[in-house]
Amino acid sequence: MNELKQPVRVLLVDDHPLYRQGLRLALRDQLNLEIVGEASNGAEALKLFQELVPDMVVLDIHMPDMTGLDLARIMLQQKPAMRLAILTMLRDEQVFNAALALGVLGYVLKESAAEEIVDCIGAVMRGVPYVSAQLSGFLLKRAQLESPQPNPSLFERLTTAERRVLKLLSTSMATKEIAQELGVSPRTIEAHRANINSKLGLKGSHSLLRFAISNKEDLDLL
Repeated sequence: MNELKQPVRVLLVDDHPLYRQGLRLALRDQLNLEIVGEASNGAEALKLFQELVPDMVVLDIHMPDMTGLDLARIMLQQKPAMRLAILTMLRDEQVFNAALALGVLGYVLKESAAEEIVDCIGAVMRGVPYVSAQLSGFLLKRAQLESPQPNPSLFERLTTAERRVLKLLSTSMATKEIAQELGVSPRTIEAHRANINSKLGLKGSHSLLRFAISNKEDLDLL
């Protein structure tokens, strides 16, 4: 997250105090991140959301009064540009698809959140989708249903560097991992991703990842 210039103001929403404490511990050493509020239920979360106007909200999917999806829908209606990440204990494909359809950019399993939450927040704040690697199978199914049919001529529009990025994306590597693999900055990878989206006519928060996964066999031949 070091590449983010301004401190990210985060609202944590989870009905388990000990779990919120774990997230605080995972985030406490991040100089460019500030936890501005914590909520244990939906009503409290909406109140703090309106009062604090955070940059990003991290939402538990299951709470006593409303679900994280309910909160995400309301928050995005009020502030369409709000960055959101969902936390869940369950590998539920239906909920996963519903979150992506709403426009949620981050989707993290609670079992790995302590390790992934910093990278998730950094990616989502840059407008880059972040999904726990364990859920890549769900993305593959979406890719097979929604992505365009493979067309090798599409890849001719891409530069050599863009093709390398697309091939690495097809293995479900995150932006930071691709940057490390290619020895460049995450911003360079984000620029490549934007160019690939433009050249291939891809739109939507997860469209590039779905396209890369669904065309993996063709990309392996490049």
